[in-house]
This record gives sequence, structure tokens and C-alpha cells, in this order.
Amino acid sequence: MGDALAAGTHAGGHGDEMAAGSPGKASAATRTIGIALKETDEGMAIEPASLQVKQGETIRFQVTNIGEIEHEFVVDTHVRNQEHKKIMAKFPDMEHDDPNSVRLDAGEQGEVVWTFSNAGTFEFACLIPGHYESGMHGDISVGRK
Repeated sequence: MGDALAAGTHAGGHGDEMAAGSPGKASAATRTIGIALKETDEGMAIEPASLQVKQGETIRFQVTNIGEIEHEFVVDTHVRNQEHKKIMAKFPDMEHDDPNSVRLDAGEQGEVVWTFSNAGTFEFACLIPGHYESGMHGDISVGRK
């Protein structure tokens, strides 16, 4: 039964608070970080390759797919991204309705507004099958207040 649900839309279910934080309000964003999703000669990339934020900071990620194929930007823990990646391998066309991610066709723009309530190291990634392995992931270091 769980597999049938996963094949549809992947909405909520995580609760509002995750280890990496919670959805933020755009009006509370303390800064905007531009994110580029793209293919490279070596594979695929998310730029910048790593990020540093402060605990409690609300970030507006302005995400642009400058590549030629579909990509996504997901903020979570490394472990949860790996679990999600396994589900995506089984259901590559799975749609998302999660506040911690945005999926974009070539040339599209979107945003994720996120409050990093916990210190630690988290991850951003593209979990479309093969993209993570091609280099589309990086660390978000959240420093204590």
C-alpha cells in the first residue's frame, strides 16, 4: 500500500518541524541565496557547492534551473535525502509538494524559504535518479547562534 501512495504525490507527512528546520515565511527571510542547477562537462552541479548559515536564520533560496533537463533542489538531512533518493529511484516521476523542495524544468525558476532552527550539517541535493551521483549535492553548515 505504501508504494502506491509513493507513486502519486509526495505531500507533507513530515510534520512542520524537521531536523533541518521548518518552512519559513518570505517576509522573515534575512537573506536571499541564488542557487543554480545545471549540467557540466564533468556531470551535474548545484552552485554554490556549499552554504553556511546561522542557527535561526531564514533563507530565501532563489533557485534557477540553467540546465537543459529537469532538476530539483531539496533541503534535508543527508540520511533523509538518501532515503528519499531510494524512493525516487523506484518512482522517478513522483511529484513533490514539500516546502523543503522545488522541482524545475529547464529554464524555470522557483524558491524555497527555510528557517534553520537547529545547528549542524545538513544537505541540499537533486534526488532525480542519477543526478545526486553526478554531483548534485552539497552541505549546509548551520552554526550556533
